[in-house]
Amino acid sequence: MTTDASAQIRRIRILKTAPHACSYLEGEQSTTAFVDPELIIEPSLYTRLAEIGFRRSGPYLYTPMCGTCSACIPARVVVQQFSQNRAQKRCIKRNSDINVQQRHTIDTAEHYPLYEKYINERHKDGDMYPPSRDQFEQFLGTTWECTQYFEFRVDNSLIGCAVVDVLPNSLSAIYTYFDPSLNKRGLGNFAVLFQISLAAKLDKSYVYLGYWIENCQKMSYKKKYQPMEFFKENSWKLSE
Repeated sequence: MTTDASAQIRRIRILKTAPHACSYLEGEQSTTAFVDPELIIEPSLYTRLAEIGFRRSGPYLYTPMCGTCSACIPARVVVQQFSQNRAQKRCIKRNSDINVQQRHTIDTAEHYPLYEKYINERHKDGDMYPPSRDQFEQFLGTTWECTQYFEFRVDNSLIGCAVVDVLPNSLSAIYTYFDPSLNKRGLGNFAVLFQISLAAKLDKSYVYLGYWIENCQKMSYKKKYQPMEFFKENSWKLSE
């Protein structure tokens, strides 16, 4: 990141939440820092913020800024060097019947029941439980100019959706929800592999996968996509 970009980011007003119980690590307190929601975020600035670990949630760009813990580590896949392992190849083959449809907007009446089922069965211990239609609209229905929805369909039935921000040099995986009853398909894995493949076709350098936490089992899947870089000590470094 250039000196000018660093100076621009330092001028951005940052708002912080009060400390609250962390939903990933028991006994830890979490504080989240948000970019001023009144600020107009151009794609170039969004990219620069992603490069220093910021993520988007609904209308907000945020990053963990906890007082006593630094376990949340931004992670991204190095697209042009990525090579599928055997398990990932099997996942792609297993889901060869999926038709992926790209959308600028989605039908909430069709998508919300799938999201609700996913949260109820997979994330009862998370911040998004219990789900609600208003929560869904704010979190995933709030689109930016760069936002795309990739619907996963079999025989025209919706079985999953990946919400993705398309940035100048990368894709940012915002969220994926799917039918939790289709365990054998590995739809979460399929969604990540699809986004890496899409990034390669679009000649993007990275796919941002959010935060990785070493001692959180929910985050362990992210290290399966190699080579992966972690943002540590203000620079991106290949994971071990």
